[in-house]
Amino acid sequence: MTAISGSAAAVTGAASGIGRALAIELAARGCDLALADRDEAGLQSVAAELARDGKRKVTTHRVDVGEPAQIEDFAKAAIAAHPSLNILINNAGVALMGGFNEIDQAQMEWLININFWGVVHGTRAFLPHLSQQREAHIVNLSSIFGIIAPPGQTAYCAAKFAVRGFSESLRHELAMAKSPVKLSVVHPGGVLTNIVRNSRTGTGITDNARRAESIDRFDAIARTTPPAAAQRIILGIEKNQPRILIGGDAKFMDLLQRFRPATYWNVIAKRLEKMAQKK
Repeated sequence: MTAISGSAAAVTGAASGIGRALAIELAARGCDLALADRDEAGLQSVAAELARDGKRKVTTHRVDVGEPAQIEDFAKAAIAAHPSLNILINNAGVALMGGFNEIDQAQMEWLININFWGVVHGTRAFLPHLSQQREAHIVNLSSIFGIIAPPGQTAYCAAKFAVRGFSESLRHELAMAKSPVKLSVVHPGGVLTNIVRNSRTGTGITDNARRAESIDRFDAIARTTPPAAAQRIILGIEKNQPRILIGGDAKFMDLLQRFRPATYWNVIAKRLEKMAQKK
């Protein structure tokens, strides 16, 4: 178990969505924060909101997690500012719309550099310090798309499945070494964030209406709020849960793919269509 009160956490992707909600919830529970994001304005907004309470130490760091050198610099600065830092949440992520034949190789590498390598580099940069703490925790954000693989998400699924595999293997290594570092991998279902609105579009897509339709469909089926997701993640940290599923949709799809590992998509597609029609 990792206690939140009295801890210090590094959170990437902290300017919006789940990352922002995590920052607010962690601070409310007595945790100091090193917040990282590319969005400096968003970071300052979060910091200003937290400063109104004034009880927690909060530092902000402009970081592109697709750049390993920037992650290294972030780790050094965060640890210098928060010597007792003992929680790392690798949350930053991006989305890319389009089938495999509609996205080019550079776009796929861009996404994987952020969504997968960002997690790996972040973990590598902070792990030596975390290993020296009495208790510590790493949280890596995968996705329900790290458990199921819908059409049109080849790049995203490749990265999120990789985060899952990396995290599970590392968790076993840490346990075998009797490390004080625990590790949770998170699989959110539909969470009401701007990730789809901010997604890039494949170079092979020329139909703007398709993007608008994807955003509308996501809004129709995303039922979990960022604060609810943050609270669930923090509960998982406190209880040292190795796998954190967020939302009833994630639990349903996880269970379905266990029973129909090769044919789950037909069932899910019909269910999603019904949910969209009810909106």
